[in-house]
Amino acid sequence: MTRQDTITAAAGPFNEDLDMIRDQLRRFIQTEVTAKADAWEEEGMVPRDVLRRMGELGVLGMRYDEEYGGAGLDVMSSVVLAEEVGRSTFGGFAATVLVHTDMASPHLENAGTSEQKARWMPSITSGKKIAAVAVTEPGAGSDVAGMRTRAVKDGSDWVLNGTKMFITNGVHGDIFFVGAKTDPDAKGSRGITMFAIEKGTPGFSVGRALNKTGWLCSDTAELIFEDVRVPAGDVLGEVNKGFYSVMKNFQNERIVLGAMACAEAQTALDMTLDYVRQRKAFGGVLWDKQAIRQRLADCQTRIEAGRQLVYHAARQDAAGRDCVKEVSMVKAYCGELVNSVLYDCVQFHGGMGYMRETPVERMSRDARVQAIGGGASEVMLEEVAKRM
Repeated sequence: MTRQDTITAAAGPFNEDLDMIRDQLRRFIQTEVTAKADAWEEEGMVPRDVLRRMGELGVLGMRYDEEYGGAGLDVMSSVVLAEEVGRSTFGGFAATVLVHTDMASPHLENAGTSEQKARWMPSITSGKKIAAVAVTEPGAGSDVAGMRTRAVKDGSDWVLNGTKMFITNGVHGDIFFVGAKTDPDAKGSRGITMFAIEKGTPGFSVGRALNKTGWLCSDTAELIFEDVRVPAGDVLGEVNKGFYSVMKNFQNERIVLGAMACAEAQTALDMTLDYVRQRKAFGGVLWDKQAIRQRLADCQTRIEAGRQLVYHAARQDAAGRDCVKEVSMVKAYCGELVNSVLYDCVQFHGGMGYMRETPVERMSRDARVQAIGGGASEVMLEEVAKRM
């Protein structure tokens, strides 16, 4: 067993079925992702056949009903998935998968009708169609209430106009769950509605692919909606109630981002421990230096604290309890944690930690967005403060 295996086995709230899923995922990622994803970083996307094979494994729809190709599991299955894709060392791969499984498609699961689920969910769980969620705009990120995309009723249809920004899976996605303001007179977060819009719909286009610091194999886009006509049957949930759908799904999104961040931090720390125990310096190895040992021990302590906070919030969520405070703590703490740990890991790799050929260099770039996306740390701490 690896160091992380030992920790997870001792502390993780998982059952035998989830352990089997973890083992299956780990084998797949080692053979089909870690050894190949350097090329994906250059290509700017995860090959869709890789995602389809993950669908065949049954890991893209674990939370959904069996009739749609799912397994009917709870949030702990999402934690397992997030931890394993986080261990891959490729944040862009992890983001591609988790946006599809735990940030976009839950909008269909939570608010979709039986007809909508029957129409789209089987292709989502199989990986034949990759999902994205389009809420963020150039002037409205964590502040969803600032949304400016508009949808106007025209007969039985809705007509959308606006722009979305920083949309993961936006370049090569197939189905988009899009937020738009449907009541311009409503104050604040009210008057937002969610729509399901498929790739190829007239008036819907990718404005440009975005060039990022990290997550390079995750395709990210600006999306443009110009008089996009959406049938009433493609409205997700109640008209003017979409904000509540977004907020509900933020809980799940922030739990999986926390689990992903902890797994990334642990993997980078394991690499660094191996490195400092071999790197010769000053008549010994770096591990001989008390300052380095204690700094890495501190990293391990904080990672374990973050992991247990994730598990606690996930258990609360699985039990149906109000856990906005705990989930906000997860997102704030783990997003900062992974950046702090990766800083130390790069530092103790020395010059090699600054080379593109070293995984911790890539991971340090990938980690930066963890304190921004899905709710910036400052926004999350305000959510905690409101509930203190």
